[in-house]
Amino acid sequence: MPLTSLDPIDRRILAELQDDGRMTNVELAARVGLTAPPCLRRVKALEESGFIEGYHAALNPSELGYTITVFAMVSLKSQAEADLQAFENHIASLEPVRECHMLNGEIDFILKIVAKDLQEFQRFLTGSLTTAPNVAGVKTSLTIRTSKNKPGVPVEV
Repeated sequence: MPLTSLDPIDRRILAELQDDGRMTNVELAARVGLTAPPCLRRVKALEESGFIEGYHAALNPSELGYTITVFAMVSLKSQAEADLQAFENHIASLEPVRECHMLNGEIDFILKIVAKDLQEFQRFLTGSLTTAPNVAGVKTSLTIRTSKNKPGVPVEV
């Protein structure tokens, strides 16, 4: 289903599910003005076409002991595709890294990393990140406060 074929109901379904992926199909149908069977068919079509990639629970990091969030700006020695792929493969195996984005400019990657405390982060930094393939340098910034953390994308309805 190409982006242009999304009608207002499809967009509303996407917006509603992005806000609350746990709601029942019956509740979703009521919110978007459909009965349950056609609503479910639309959701399945949106899943199959790739508009909906999955569902997850938003966890509270502090409740699980993760009190530190750090953004790490990583510069690599080489930007050859094989070197980029080796770095990305290494990062994919590191559980504390929650996001990894390749950037345009003087910084090659920005990583979002969680840790239980500063000592754990320091061990991770020196034991897993700075020793990663092709790393030339790492600059880190510790999060002081998060004022907005909204997953997903804006959906025009």
